[in-house]
Amino acid sequence: MSKGMRIAFFASSLVSAYWNGAATYYRGIVRALHARGHRVTFYEPDAFGRQQHRDMADPAWAEVVVYPAGSEAGVLRTVEAARGADLVVKASGVGVHDELLERAVLGLQGPSTTVVYWDVDAPATLDRMQADPADALRLLVPRYDLVLTYGGGEPVRQAYRALGARDCIPIYNALDPSTHFPVEADPRFEGDLAFLGNRLPDREARVEAFFLHAAAALPQRRFLLGGSGWQDKPLPPNVRHVGHVYTAAHNAFNCTPLAVLNVSRESMARYGFSPATRVFEAAGAAACLVTDAWPGLEQFFEPGSEVLVARDGDEVAQQLQGLDPQRARAIGRAAYRRVLADHTYDHRAAQFDAVLEGRSRAREVAA
Repeated sequence: MSKGMRIAFFASSLVSAYWNGAATYYRGIVRALHARGHRVTFYEPDAFGRQQHRDMADPAWAEVVVYPAGSEAGVLRTVEAARGADLVVKASGVGVHDELLERAVLGLQGPSTTVVYWDVDAPATLDRMQADPADALRLLVPRYDLVLTYGGGEPVRQAYRALGARDCIPIYNALDPSTHFPVEADPRFEGDLAFLGNRLPDREARVEAFFLHAAAALPQRRFLLGGSGWQDKPLPPNVRHVGHVYTAAHNAFNCTPLAVLNVSRESMARYGFSPATRVFEAAGAAACLVTDAWPGLEQFFEPGSEVLVARDGDEVAQQLQGLDPQRARAIGRAAYRRVLADHTYDHRAAQFDAVLEGRSRAREVAA
């Protein structure tokens, strides 16, 4: 089944990264699926100002359908347009009419159409469903043919199976070497430590603990904060906020400072096995990455040689104090080699195909 599929993908946005942290993931996965012979139609709502803040044109490797988000009837017409696809994906976090979409795509299910729930924020989704036995998605999980996630490892797989999922398989974030790669330094992003991430409720306290605390402890060092929502946040005087950083500038943002910081959201850190897209973007730019500690990190990078690890803001400050440009370059180059060898979206698309092929063969045997 998995070769040359027609795939209908309902998700937040492919063409805009504005308030859309999954954009890099979607682009990497969809481009790699196209390269393997699949035809993807990506359905995204006109919502949250994303179309007004596009950072790419419609790509040659996917058909993008932008639908109006104002009415349920219009959403249902958009879902019906996907009828006949070999694979229908409902991603988490579309942001508008999620519950409606989660029900409606199941109406496309049939002998020749597999319907998948693809969770790009599984820890938060699971916390919500476990807290509410009447959660609308919780009641639908057993009806999906498969649940895919972009992280979470065995804890997430077990949690989804406990909710009745037929199967749950992680397809991790990765690197697209055609979009994230080493570039020359840019004076706009000079500094000792940079962090890029939108201000979100279950991230803010950890950004305070790991980034702002380290900045306050090292007043002689220069810190750079990128992302939306921080404009009214009190910051130490040595922290410079640069606002939303468009994806075209991500490589320079990663390549210019001495090191870049990854701070996982609280739920992702708790479940573990959830490397953010920023981790692979930074490694793809051969940046020296400092990350908060989380279970499963060793599956992706070797601590000490490919990534620096900190358990709190004091340890972030200690890592930065002990870091010179030569060591930073060596760590960045090692991470770059590792992602090219093991963690590109081509690797993930091959895994995706293998998963679908395996399920197709299993159905044939059962029949």
